[in-house]
This record gives sequence, structure tokens and C-alpha cells, in this order.
Amino acid sequence: MSDQCDLCLLGLIILSSLLTGTSGVNETDVFISFGENVRLPCNNNLSDCTSTTWTYYNSFRHSETDELIVNGEKKKDTERQERTLSLNIKNVTEEDYGYYRCQQYVNGEKQGPDADVDLHVLHVSVSASSSSSSSSQTEISPGRSVTLSCQLYSYYRFSCDYWVRSVGLQLLWVNQAGVDLKTDSRYQILFSSDHCIINLTTTLLNEDDNREWRCQLTRRNQLQTSVRYTVKYSVIVMIVEMAVFAAPTVILLQIICARRAGEFELHTI
Repeated sequence: MSDQCDLCLLGLIILSSLLTGTSGVNETDVFISFGENVRLPCNNNLSDCTSTTWTYYNSFRHSETDELIVNGEKKKDTERQERTLSLNIKNVTEEDYGYYRCQQYVNGEKQGPDADVDLHVLHVSVSASSSSSSSSQTEISPGRSVTLSCQLYSYYRFSCDYWVRSVGLQLLWVNQAGVDLKTDSRYQILFSSDHCIINLTTTLLNEDDNREWRCQLTRRNQLQTSVRYTVKYSVIVMIVEMAVFAAPTVILLQIICARRAGEFELHTI
């Protein structure tokens, strides 16, 4: 049954590609990491950017489309650059993933094929035993369990599981040397193909301060993009923890000194 489903999906892709060629649509996949800048190519022949229109299929409101640029002019108050053939998005977030279409018009008539771009965004979020963060760094401390969740946000026509099996998409957690952390029993790695997410869970050690882990996205073993996460221990937290551990020792020393002082006074009477 699984083989039959795969054949059906393959047939749909072939049919889709044939229809795409007939209707004149160029499709491009672009992979980018959270916080980076991206340039979406139009792949059209006209050099006059005033003829260019970019529309976006909103992934969160599946029934709506947004006109971003019409005849080279911005239609929305965004960070996207205007009067350009390509669509430039600054400081990409996970909300920017989705389906973009570039079209060109001359005197109201569409010229050349449409250029469709699927933007896929890789994002890492962090949760610790007593704190949470979604930035590239977070204040955590040794002895606590931490989970790094790396997710690929994509507007796929098929499930993530299908693209993993057919296109060879793969998510990995690696160390600074590029070694897959699945080979180290200290780390628990869990991948879910339902939402294209891979989790890394571990208990932090003292030597993990400033340690870097990377979530990598590969396609047919070729690196597409990656997100770096650096462990940063809070100086204040470390001072407090040192004080907590040192307090019993200080109290014990005070008791010993007090007793010795008492003995000395007893002998001198």
C-alpha cells in the first residue's frame, strides 16, 4: 500500500510538472535561517522593475493573498525593498515562510512565465527547566535540562514526511566540528516528520558555557542552511550558585573558629 501511495504521489508530481510547463510557471525553493536577509529571484526576462508585481500567499490565513509590490512600488509598509526585480526581505522571521509569485506586465498585459518561489525558514527555539527563550542565546545554568527545537517552516503541497523520503530533506543537530550529535549518548535527538522538527535534549554541564550547537538542513546531502545556538551562562546566576554552594562551608568555618576561640579563652583563665 505504501509503495502504491508513493507511485500515486510521484504521478501527481510528474503531472504537476507537465501542467507547470504548459502554463508557463517557473518554481524555485529558497531555504533561509531565522534573522537573515533573503533575496527571492523573479527569473523573468524584462529588466524594467516598474513592470514587476510580487504577491504572497499568506501561510497563516490560507484563503488570502497579499500584494507586496505592484509595478515596482511597495503596497505595504514592510522592510522589503521597492523598485526591484527581486524581492528582498530583511531579518526573516518564521512568519515570512510561504508562497511568493512574481509577474511582469507591459501595458496591462502579462509578459513571460510566472516565477513562483517557495520560501522555507529554519528556526530554533529554546526551553530550559526554569527559563525559556527563542533567541540565538539564552541565560541558563549548569545542571538544568535544556531542549533545543529546530523547525523548518514550509508551505509544502505534500507532507514533510514525503519530502524527506522523496527529495532527501534532512534535519541534523551537529557540534562545532560538524559531528552528528546522535552519535553521543549524552544527547537525546527526536525527529518528527509531521511538522519537520528535530529536538535536542541534554543536561548542561559546567564546560558547556560558550559551547555551540548547529541545526543543519540538507537536501540530497547538500547543505541548504543552518542555525547556530551558543550556550551562555549568566554571570549573576553563576555567582549566586557559587554563593549557595559556598554558604555551608563559610558557616562551618565560622563554627570551627568560634569553638577554637572558646577553647583558647578556657585555657587562658
